[in-house]
Amino acid sequence: MLDKNRLFPAEGAAHVVAARLYEVVRDLPIISPHGHTDPSWFAENKAFPNPTALLIQPDHYIFRMLYSQGVSLESLGIPQVDGKEQADPREVWRIFAKHYYLFRGTPTRLWLDYTLQNQFGLKNRLSMANAEEYYEVIAKKLTTPEFLPRALFDEFKIEVLATTDAAFDDLKWHKQIRESGWKGRVVPTFRPDAVIDAEYIGFKENIQKLGEVADEDVSNWKGYLAALRKRREFFRSLGATATDHGHLTALTADLSLREAEDLYAKIYVGKADAKEVELFQAQMLTEMAGMSVEDGMTMQLHPGSVRNHNKLVYEKFGRDKGADIPSPTEYVRALRPLLDRYGNAPGFTLILFTLDETTFSRELAPLAGHYPALRLGPPWWFHDSPEGMMRFREQATETAGFYNTVGFNDDTRAFLSIPARHDVARRIDCAFLGRLVAEHRLDEDEAFEVVLDLTVNLVRKAYKL
Repeated sequence: MLDKNRLFPAEGAAHVVAARLYEVVRDLPIISPHGHTDPSWFAENKAFPNPTALLIQPDHYIFRMLYSQGVSLESLGIPQVDGKEQADPREVWRIFAKHYYLFRGTPTRLWLDYTLQNQFGLKNRLSMANAEEYYEVIAKKLTTPEFLPRALFDEFKIEVLATTDAAFDDLKWHKQIRESGWKGRVVPTFRPDAVIDAEYIGFKENIQKLGEVADEDVSNWKGYLAALRKRREFFRSLGATATDHGHLTALTADLSLREAEDLYAKIYVGKADAKEVELFQAQMLTEMAGMSVEDGMTMQLHPGSVRNHNKLVYEKFGRDKGADIPSPTEYVRALRPLLDRYGNAPGFTLILFTLDETTFSRELAPLAGHYPALRLGPPWWFHDSPEGMMRFREQATETAGFYNTVGFNDDTRAFLSIPARHDVARRIDCAFLGRLVAEHRLDEDEAFEVVLDLTVNLVRKAYKL
């Protein structure tokens, strides 16, 4: 099923060099600094329940494609807000196999084929004809010790895996992992969106929860900031090295103390208008940057996604169900207040992501190619495809170079897709470097240094791992 030369240049000198580069990085450890896997998997180390629960239901890349072709989320057993009974996992698997053709040409197909062959030894294309056989093979393997979460973690050669956790999370699973004595490194990431975005469902309750877990009076600006600092310290005590911020825009602000206090007072009582809500989020990005300067945590900004675009799906199934849609994003003017304050601060790292590819060469690469604090995150979400990764290298390298980027992160909820995604990224980087060597734009010995940096060194440095 899988050709050893997939994703390399089809022929010629570029192909030869890409293949040699890949041999160097193929078996290097995986560093996964940003993702959404469930830490309870590694804390409890229980067997995954069935093939459907492992491969289909956590992966919005899969079920959003099926939904787009008229397959209901109910029939796929996607959990509903009201807790209704889920579908039979075998029937879900049959539906998946019947519609496997929908993934032709997509990165999801690359990840799925890799997983089926490398993790389960299944080398024929999934179809209705072999669906039952494949389900049985996978289900049987999931009952073996080799397929427990910790065993897979080791098999995948994962050096470190970061989860994404709300600011008020008790991190009990991370504590349990640490206390278990297991050597696998799973760390939290501080994600404060639920207590910063005043339009977030349950925002006021989330603020109160933040105050309770931090033992601070969050009814005032000083106490609110103190609570956030305490929570960051708590996350760091359990290994966190980074924060993550998912805002609609990249807008930042730098208000005076009095202005910030007055704005927070309106936000807290729910009397802020839409512009004030946006200004508060903008101010909080700058506040978070300031806290990163203080405590050394790497800051990530993921703007440009209009969340929960499908109201019907959101109301029935909740957040993160494949209905988040990219939106144009401006960075140059939006980030200026934050960069005026902290863009030159020693030791501060702000990693920028985008769903608006038009900004790579026009805005993001020039910004990262100047400000010491800025780094470019890899192609994200809809663009972590072979084409998206190649476009990123072509658009960003000419201005920002390689060393203002941070390697690859998989950003996935689907655990078994991690090695597949990293393999694709490594192959595309090898293909790009092979082309540069073949075109006499990069010496071959330099390409071998760069590919190691893109695979492991830059991500370790950027995320302080």
